[in-house]
Amino acid sequence: MVSRLSGRACLSAAALAAVLAGAAQAALAEDLPGTGKTIRFVQDDSLGGNYVEDQILITAFKKLGYDVDVTVMNGTLFFQAASQGDVDMSSAVTLPQREPGYRAVEKELAVVGTGGIRGGGINGYLIDKKTADANAITHFDQLKDPKIAALFGADGQAQLIGCDPGWSCGDVIDHQVKAFGLSDTVHIVRGKYEALMGETVARVQRGEPVLYYTWSPSWVNDALVPGKDVVWLPTPFDSLPEGMPPIKTALVPGVTGCAGGQDPCRMALGEWNYNTVINRAFLADNPAVKTLIEAASWPRETWVGWEGSINKNGSSNRDIRKLADDWIAANQAEFDGWVERAKAAK
Repeated sequence: MVSRLSGRACLSAAALAAVLAGAAQAALAEDLPGTGKTIRFVQDDSLGGNYVEDQILITAFKKLGYDVDVTVMNGTLFFQAASQGDVDMSSAVTLPQREPGYRAVEKELAVVGTGGIRGGGINGYLIDKKTADANAITHFDQLKDPKIAALFGADGQAQLIGCDPGWSCGDVIDHQVKAFGLSDTVHIVRGKYEALMGETVARVQRGEPVLYYTWSPSWVNDALVPGKDVVWLPTPFDSLPEGMPPIKTALVPGVTGCAGGQDPCRMALGEWNYNTVINRAFLADNPAVKTLIEAASWPRETWVGWEGSINKNGSSNRDIRKLADDWIAANQAEFDGWVERAKAAK
C-alpha cells in the first residue's frame, strides 16, 4: 500500500520531470535562429516551379524557428515594397531580366546566392528533331533559305511560335528575326502561349514539323524533350534589343539537345536564374537566412519536372505542397544539411 507521503513524492517527481522537459524544449527553441522572428516572404505572381522552390524554402525557414507570412505580388511591386522595408525577401526574381529594376533599389536590397537553378535557365529556338535530322538543320539562320523555311509553314514562310503579346521575350524574337536576316522567310505567331504550345506538342506527336521559342525550365521541355523530340537551334551571334540588360555571352555550355551536338550552344539570351533578393537590413539581422539561400539550389532537370507536373496534375496549393514534400522526402539528407548549416551561421 502506497502512503500519502510516497504518493506526494511520486507526484512531485513527475511534476519536476515535466518542468524540466518543458524547460529543455524552451531552451531548444531559443537556440533556433528564427525564434520569435517572422519572414515577410513574397511569392511572384507568375506560378511555376518557383512555387515549389518557395515551399521547400518556407519549410526550411520553419525548421529554423521562423514564422513565415506569404504575400503574392509582381516583381515591380516587390522591389518597391522590399526597398521600403514592407516585405523582406523573394526567391523568384529573374535576373538579368529584372536587373534594371533591381539596380534602382540595390542600396536597400541585395542578391543572395547564385540562383535556384544550377547552371541557370536558358531561352532559345527549337525545331522537331525529325525535321532537323532529315534536313541537316543545325543553326537558326538556316531559315534564311526559303526551302528550309517552307518546311515549317504552308505559305512558304516558317511559322515561328512566339510569346504572348506584351511579354518581353516577344521583343527579343522580333529583334533577332530582323538582326539575323530572317524577316522575309519567318513569320512570328503571337497569341496565348499556353494554347499555342499545346497545339505545338500535338503536332510533334503527329510527326509534323514545328518551330518555336521557349525557355528552360518550362513544362514545354517536359512535354517536348530536347535531344529526344526536339533540338535547340544555335543563333549566329549575340544580339538583343536596345534597352535590354547587356549579357556577357549567349554561349551556354552543356545544353542538352543542342542541334548537331554543339557545345557550347549559342542561345537567344545568356543564362538567367531565379535569384533571391533580400532587404539588406533584414539580411544583416538574419545570417541563417543568408546561409540557407546560399546552399539551396536544384538541377535544371528537377525544375523541368516540377513544371511538367504542374502542367499535367494541377497547380493548387495542395499540388504544389506535395511536390515540395516529395522532393524533401527524396532528398532528406541534403535538405537537413542546408538547415544544419543555417543553424550554425553567425
